[in-house]
Amino acid sequence: MEIKVKDIDSYIALQPQKVKATLEKLRTIIKEVAPDAEEVISYGMPAFKYHGMLVGFAAAKNHCGFYPWNGSTVKHFKGELKEYKTSPGAIQFPWDKPLPIALIKKIVKWRLTENMNKLKK
Repeated sequence: MEIKVKDIDSYIALQPQKVKATLEKLRTIIKEVAPDAEEVISYGMPAFKYHGMLVGFAAAKNHCGFYPWNGSTVKHFKGELKEYKTSPGAIQFPWDKPLPIALIKKIVKWRLTENMNKLKK
């Protein structure tokens, strides 16, 4: 049975103690880069919207899933993501390693630019 959450605070509160700090850190990094982004729950996970979906994240057993909400971002950053497990729309940050803060900031900035460029078209 999947529990429906109404906001990011509720989502994080339901997670195991050992991953809460990492999820909060990820949330803080995203808000730092995209302060005007709206916090939402999409597909049952924390996400941020800014002129469309921006990024999302979710807790998994062995990693934090980070979702750039498109198929081009992982491809664009593939060189910098080579030490992480990825799929076309997801990046896995293992719980036992520190978050790559600078890389996450770059990805969020890239997504902001992509969404703004889409808006201009």
